[in-house]
Amino acid sequence: MIKVITDLPNNILGFEASGIVSADDYENVIIPAVDAADKGDHKLRMLYHVTKDFEKFELGAMWDDAKVGFNHLTSFEKVAVVTDVDWIRFALKVFAFVVPGQVRLFNNEDVSEAKDWLAAD
Repeated sequence: MIKVITDLPNNILGFEASGIVSADDYENVIIPAVDAADKGDHKLRMLYHVTKDFEKFELGAMWDDAKVGFNHLTSFEKVAVVTDVDWIRFALKVFAFVVPGQVRLFNNEDVSEAKDWLAAD
């Protein structure tokens, strides 16, 4: 499941992934929010928190995640990924170079630090 994180500054999109994340989660939550935010003249900042309750991404969700990245490749200024899931951490380290903006990885215990980093100029 994906839910929107609401306690963030207006210039930061925030999403929390837990349990089983499906394509519907991306199509109904993340994609509309990113599309709407990308209509402005500013770069996007995003917090993506994979909680300790996360179980897995369904295949369709992984495909939609890739599509969001490709469709908005140059739109992101900063992306903070917060997770303790080893394979996600590894994948981010391998593929972070393809994102033109800054990408930073945080542990679940450091979610406040991730929010501060995103908010800083």
